[in-house]
Parts: sequence; C-alpha cells; structure tokens
Amino acid sequence: MRVAVANWHSGVVGGAESYIKGVVTALESAGIELAMLSERESAPGREKIESSAGAPTWCVSDIGEQAALAAMRAWRPDLVYVHLIESTALEARLLEVAPAVLFAHSYHGMCISGEKTFKFPDVRPCGLPFSWKCLLHFYPNRCGGLSPITMWQDYLKQSERHSMLPKYSAIATASEYLRRQLIANGVKPERVHKIPMMLSATFAEPGNQPVASHTDDTKRIIFVGRMGRLKGVGILLDSLPAVAAALNSKINLTFIGDGPGRTALEENARRVQARDARITIQMAGWKKPEEIRAVLAEADLLVVPSIWPEPFGLVGPEAGRLGLPAAAFDVGGISEWLVDGVNGELAPGNPPTAQGLADAIVRCVRDPTVHKRLRAGALEISQRFDTSLHVQSLIKIFRQVARPELRPESEPQQVSLA
Repeated sequence: MRVAVANWHSGVVGGAESYIKGVVTALESAGIELAMLSERESAPGREKIESSAGAPTWCVSDIGEQAALAAMRAWRPDLVYVHLIESTALEARLLEVAPAVLFAHSYHGMCISGEKTFKFPDVRPCGLPFSWKCLLHFYPNRCGGLSPITMWQDYLKQSERHSMLPKYSAIATASEYLRRQLIANGVKPERVHKIPMMLSATFAEPGNQPVASHTDDTKRIIFVGRMGRLKGVGILLDSLPAVAAALNSKINLTFIGDGPGRTALEENARRVQARDARITIQMAGWKKPEEIRAVLAEADLLVVPSIWPEPFGLVGPEAGRLGLPAAAFDVGGISEWLVDGVNGELAPGNPPTAQGLADAIVRCVRDPTVHKRLRAGALEISQRFDTSLHVQSLIKIFRQVARPELRPESEPQQVSLA
C-alpha cells in the first residue's frame, strides 16, 4: 500500500511532528510504502521527519504547490494521510488526489481561534459546534484576539476547514473527547475512529523500575510544552507558594520548552522566587527528546497545567514510561490517560485555579508511600500505549479507506484503549 503523508512542517516543531516522525518509521517497518509532502522546511537545528532512503519528498515552499501536487499524483498513492495543513486551498486539493485520512491533532474546523475555550469571565471549555453563531460569542467570551479583521479571516478559514471534515474518508484521533467533538461538528460517527495512541520512539522503551522519591526534601517538578497562557504556565507559577507551604519543603520547577509567553514567564518566575526562598525555577528552553527523557527520569512529578481542553496530552503517558506520575487539570482528553489516585491526580478544570492545581500536586508528592504507588501506576498505564497496536489500528483504517469493497459489514468501526 502506498500512503502519502502531508503536514505543514518537514521537521519536529511540536507534538504532531513528533508523532509523524515515529509513525513514519513504524509504518515503513510494517511494509507500508510512504512519501512525504510538507508546506515548508523547518527551522535549522530541528529534527527532520525522515523516511527510508529513496522515499519521495515534496516541499511546497521549494517547488510550488502545483508541482508538489503533480508529483504526488504521479506517485499514485492509495491514500493521503493528512495532519496539520496551514493552507486550506492545499488541503482541499489533497482531498482530490486520493481517499484521505485525517489524524485530528487539534480542533481542526471546529473553532474560530482553534482553542475551544471561553476566556471571560472565567476560563472554561467551549462545547458549542462550529457555526456562524460562534461570531456572537467571540468578543463577549474573549475566544480570541480583539481585531475584528483577524476574527473574520479566521472564521472564513475555519469555515473552509469545517466544510472539508465530512469529505475525509476517515478521521483518526487519540481521545474519545475529540471524537465526540468531531461528531458534534457533523462528521458521521462511523468515520471517526478513536485509536490507541503510540509513544514517540524516545519514550517507547520503559525506564528503570519506579523508585521512591529523592532522599532530600526538594520536590522536583517538570513542565514540558509550549509556553503560552492556555498551557497554564502562569497558573502553575501561581500555585507554587501554596505547594511549598503545604509541603514545607523546597520546590525545584523546571520549564522545558519555548513560546511567545517565555519573557513574561521569566519575569513572573523571578518575582515568585524573590518572595519565597524555598522555590527555585529554571528555564531550560527547547530540548531534544533524549534530553527531555533524561530530565524527566530525575523528576518527582510532571505537571500538565493546560487550561484549554487539551485534545490528549501525550507528554503524560511519555513521562509515565519513566514511572513519573502527573498532576493536571481535568480538561479535554486528559482524564483518558490520567486516573485519579492511580498515575497522578486531577484538579478541577471548570474553572481551573492555582489552589486546585496546588492541591493536586501536594497529593501526588506529600506521602512517599502514595508517591511510590503513583510511580508504579504511571508505568503500568503507559504500557497501554503500544506502537504495534497503534499501527495495526491505523493500517486497518487505511485498508478500509483505500479498498472499501474489502470491508466486512460486521467489522467494528473503532478501536479503544478500554
């Protein structure tokens, strides 16, 4: 079977590309012949998404959209596996090349801003299906920025994406939460498949067996992700004084990642440290996956403080592969891998508060016996995320799409972790 993978970047710039990098290798190992189309090259220094030697690659920014699509057609793929595409015109043309499968990494065609979050008067998830009525909520609920021109442009762009959702032969996603959102936005239920997620290659192998916390009184907490408001980095900082007071111990928080909110975060971090000598905050910046793994292996807790409805949150299961529990707000698909009292603790997410997050963090690390149990639970739950199971589920969908006449009438439409 020939599958053309399409994405906006050719290198790893986020979670979607980390997934693509891993799944490309796994699909080729399973005998799938692959090609890769990207809209642009990634910044220097980023990991490349690499397929086997000789596999065709086409970059729109290098050879132009028309030439890239012509080369893809000439290659004659059985289907196109679409991820994040910036240009709606390109996405529409990809759907004309061959039957297409979308992997829903985000709220593609389901929200003007793409964030599915009301930000006023409180931050809370938006469960409304996409329509013209979203325009009525945009300013009162602060769904996005303040420019009416940008709002209208984004609305038109998301309207185009929304109209394309039903045209995909199948849509795969990692969470039941996102599956329900897709169905609410007009996709036929039989075309939306929740499949078991895979971990990136760096985290595919487990670490050492879970051990007890460090012998000193310092609690080592890690955040991994993009530094932006909806990732909850500010609310995480605000929670630290309550954590330090409740534990009466030193707190060492390391931020791994980058983003538009980093400068403001650094200033806030300096203020937090100045007020409480027990708190130390490090800004580690962007790290390679193997470097992230090394830092996680020495930590006591991962915190996923996202205040928007995170579609899944793969960093949690990846940290769990090293026996690292997590504390997070109960938003989006988080609760599909984070189970209270088993591999971490959930904080109320509607609305999310610094005190709620602090309480969840404290419950994870205060008692060494509980912490050890959560470590074991994190490792156990992470083992559900198996590359071979993900690839088998994906190839099953590919075969249904590429050769629908071979699909048995009784064949189940979804594969679940449950």
